[in-house]
Amino acid sequence: MRVRDLGLAPYEETIASMREFTKGRDENSEDELWLLQHPPVFTQGIAGKPEHLLRETSIPTVQTDRGGQVTYHGPGQLVIYTLVNIKRAGLGVRGLVTALEQSIVATLSQWDIDSAPEPKAPGVYVSGAKIASLGLKISRGCSYHGLSINVNPDLTPFRDINPCGYAGLEVTSMQNLLEQHCPAIEEVGQVLVRELKAHIPAK
Repeated sequence: MRVRDLGLAPYEETIASMREFTKGRDENSEDELWLLQHPPVFTQGIAGKPEHLLRETSIPTVQTDRGGQVTYHGPGQLVIYTLVNIKRAGLGVRGLVTALEQSIVATLSQWDIDSAPEPKAPGVYVSGAKIASLGLKISRGCSYHGLSINVNPDLTPFRDINPCGYAGLEVTSMQNLLEQHCPAIEEVGQVLVRELKAHIPAK
């Protein structure tokens, strides 16, 4: 599984690159993990409803082709896009979601953060507050989009939306929980990549 670190990357350009990669890959193409952060952006999934954007802001909103509702991406939030041939790996969509959730839980446990997925509201939570989000697209038996985990972002923009379509959903971050002991986003990325490689079958 190849790992690419894209740094701070524009959302729309990155999505276009993922689509192109997925369209051009074949049964022998190596799976990839793309690590990055995005400039501030709201993204609206294919099931997204306009009413979940609560007010106009200076942050752009982009309609995208992942599952789910509206969410926010910005600096300090670690994004990993999982470009995986799930058919070759012997995973269904649910299996991939479970692998991503387990990888996030295992990563957070490295810093003694007790977290868990919520079946009725996909993502990973700490005491009812969302710390990580999932959103996937499957095309030709392969996944793209992926996950995001709040390391030390500005959480204020989440107040301008119903996160993932849930009114009043509390959102948290590793910075909120660990304060001065919060690790660097690069360190979190290294641990999460290791966990993803352990949880996603390589074939």
